[in-house]
Amino acid sequence: MDVTETGAVVSVVAALAILAGLAGVVVPGLPALPLCWGGVLVWALFGDADAGRWLVLAAATVVALGGTVVKYAWPGRNLKRAGVPTSTLLVGALLGLVGFFVIPVVGLVIGFVGGIFLMERLRLGDTRLAWPATKRAVGAAGLSMLIEFLSGVVIGALWVSGLILT
Repeated sequence: MDVTETGAVVSVVAALAILAGLAGVVVPGLPALPLCWGGVLVWALFGDADAGRWLVLAAATVVALGGTVVKYAWPGRNLKRAGVPTSTLLVGALLGLVGFFVIPVVGLVIGFVGGIFLMERLRLGDTRLAWPATKRAVGAAGLSMLIEFLSGVVIGALWVSGLILT
């Protein structure tokens, strides 16, 4: 495969977008599933015109939309059942973002968990009650990230299959 070939360049750009999307699951500011889907879109639009590419794009669209809905609905339902309010998660996310820049690499996790614990401690008035709620919120955030990552992996697998078969 010659690097000057348009198809090769388009495939490399698509692969980089999908990899950036997978990294976007843990890196704040990178929209994970839109990047993965966008890589497949670029590949379908600018690669060799082929019906198989459009089928791969359609399947990737279904996975991206489904993954986006499920990543919010499933963990959110679990948190509502546990009684953890949305404001707690928002403060956790905000402090996680701040922590990411203050303490590189581990600051995201430290800020997120610390923010959730702080809000739950203030809301519930007891440290012993705040910790279980914090664990549930962190578990829900982890589940959301796992769903998003697996959706991105499925999109990547669809793209690789399309790359091989078309």
